[in-house]
Amino acid sequence: MDKVSEILLLKSIVKELVEKIKKTDFLTYFKKLSIVSVQDNSISFWVISSFAKDNISFKFYKEIKAIVTSQYPNIQFIDFQVDSNIDNPSNHKVIDCFKEYKDLTVKKRKEDFEDNNSSEWMEIKTINDKYNFDNFIVWPSNQLPFSACEAVSRKPWASYNPLYIYWNVWLGKTHLLQATGNTIKWKFKDKKIIYTTADRFANDYITNVKKRTLEKMKEKYRSIDVLVIDDVQFLQWKESTQQELYNIFNILYESNKQIILSWDRAPRELTELEPRLRSRFEWWIIVDISAPDFETKLAILQEKARAREFIIPQEVAEFIAYNAWSNIRELEWILNQIIAEYELHNMPPTIENVAQRLNKLAITDSLLWTTKKNKMSIKSYDELIDIVSEHFAINKKDLLWDDRRKENMIPRQVAMYLLKNYMNYTLERIWNIFSGRNHSAVLYSCRKLELILKKNQNLFYEINVLRDKLWI
Repeated sequence: MDKVSEILLLKSIVKELVEKIKKTDFLTYFKKLSIVSVQDNSISFWVISSFAKDNISFKFYKEIKAIVTSQYPNIQFIDFQVDSNIDNPSNHKVIDCFKEYKDLTVKKRKEDFEDNNSSEWMEIKTINDKYNFDNFIVWPSNQLPFSACEAVSRKPWASYNPLYIYWNVWLGKTHLLQATGNTIKWKFKDKKIIYTTADRFANDYITNVKKRTLEKMKEKYRSIDVLVIDDVQFLQWKESTQQELYNIFNILYESNKQIILSWDRAPRELTELEPRLRSRFEWWIIVDISAPDFETKLAILQEKARAREFIIPQEVAEFIAYNAWSNIRELEWILNQIIAEYELHNMPPTIENVAQRLNKLAITDSLLWTTKKNKMSIKSYDELIDIVSEHFAINKKDLLWDDRRKENMIPRQVAMYLLKNYMNYTLERIWNIFSGRNHSAVLYSCRKLELILKKNQNLFYEINVLRDKLWI
């Protein structure tokens, strides 16, 4: 194989990898690439570091071998070696993968633009193909919006139209909306779909007003078959944009076009929205979603680790699921931290080092270890009160009564904390259990205990012992 053939092979490898693997993986591991030697049935590559070598060999061996053998069928074996002088300017066989990546992505953007002939349908490009219904984790409180979106994707315009979904941030709404758009795109290839955010819609409106091309924008939105707008709460206080959106909605609805919107609250709470637009939302089909429970967070974390081809120990996954806030974005962020520490510092995930990371980054006010978690072994608050009073060796009546004695204060705070965080009791329900307490006092007690847990290691472990008694 001459030098020209080597360079062409390297470029083809880079081109196909850019299309097949994640951008972050490519830019992390493939900084420079060169060919060491070519024998009768084998080829050796140079890479820039042992870190790159280990990850490329483990994660991308099959892809690279397939590319090589498609051009040189006689090649049966490939391997990777580290060359610390790969950056030497005299080495003309080295491919600068960063530069190749930039050139390829610029070319692709240009081709995409030319294929579309204008920016008219560029909004469809914002739908990410990785989002689908198959990799969406369903739990009881998101079953309804999931089912509604799936029904819409199977038969748009027939039912659940318009569809309005509201939920708290970082619970997977963007995934669900894009999965709906993707499924419609795959099943109805002739249909025009726009997925956009409220901010992007507002910017689109402002830009067209300035360019005096508002009619073109109106025609674009009015001629589509499916409109999906995410985070519509950001249209509040934007009166002109609301007016235009209201007109577009009316035209699409009267033409039996599918409309899907998401918000982070119920329509009645949209106080800064034009009344007639808010009123329109209120008679649409509305579904909401609440935060995932422990089992669901655990399933989400394990699924995302599997998608990253990373094995996370069961006890570590359970520890994270207990201690993370109840949103998906944080679970992804924690997983990214764990994978980065493993890949960059060869630090395997353990409860201890994960706890240090979470404490350092203030993920949660207090961390609880986990040892056994299948389902709650108790059925009522009475059983929990019995467990706490027995553990601290105090009378049950003293635990429930607000007598201000110091020896009873901590057990009482612990009981409130466990009711709130592990049995999901509301503050009002808790203060009804404890005589003489209101919901503010309950909240204060829980927060005070969390502060104590940061400093009192013995109490920290007491909580874990009690928490384990709640589960079987």
